[in-house]
Amino acid sequence: MAAHTESRRDASDRRQAILDAALELFAERGFHGTAVPLVAERAGVGAGTLYRYFESKEALVNALYRSWKAALASSLFEGFPTDLPPRALFGECYRRLCRFAVEHPRAFTFLELHHHAPYLDAQSRACDELVLRPIRDLAEQARHALALKDLAPELLMAVVYGAVVGLVRAAEAGHLPMPLEEALRQAEPVVWEAIRR
Repeated sequence: MAAHTESRRDASDRRQAILDAALELFAERGFHGTAVPLVAERAGVGAGTLYRYFESKEALVNALYRSWKAALASSLFEGFPTDLPPRALFGECYRRLCRFAVEHPRAFTFLELHHHAPYLDAQSRACDELVLRPIRDLAEQARHALALKDLAPELLMAVVYGAVVGLVRAAEAGHLPMPLEEALRQAEPVVWEAIRR
């Protein structure tokens, strides 16, 4: 029994090592710039072992995408206080997104690079909706309460997300005069001004 449990743990460890290596490489090089043998080498496994866990590079990127998109959804919405006024709701959602970006910079970069990719499957696109739908609903409610500009929720969301992505990329390139966390904090009222009515 112990040997069986040990082999399951080893299999789980190998699968996680592959996912960790894929995250680094897909975030650094993108999907097309990442070869499967390079992922296997970085994970410390053979290419044949990688294919035992993921039948293709598309299957690997989709598994990774779903895993991190679910982590983002959990960070954003677990215990989210929906009974706040619009300004406070915005601040809470913004801070949670920023916390995820600071705590998981590679995952944030990976998700941002791949979220419009044609190789994402229907299950991955459904995971996108798990994140987008609640934010879209909050934006729509705030718009109807006359707290936000009378623009499509998708446009308002893009303005906010784009600001966070821009700051994360500037930090990665070393172009911020302060730590990323501080830049995101200082940008919050500016981003609110951009979308509020």
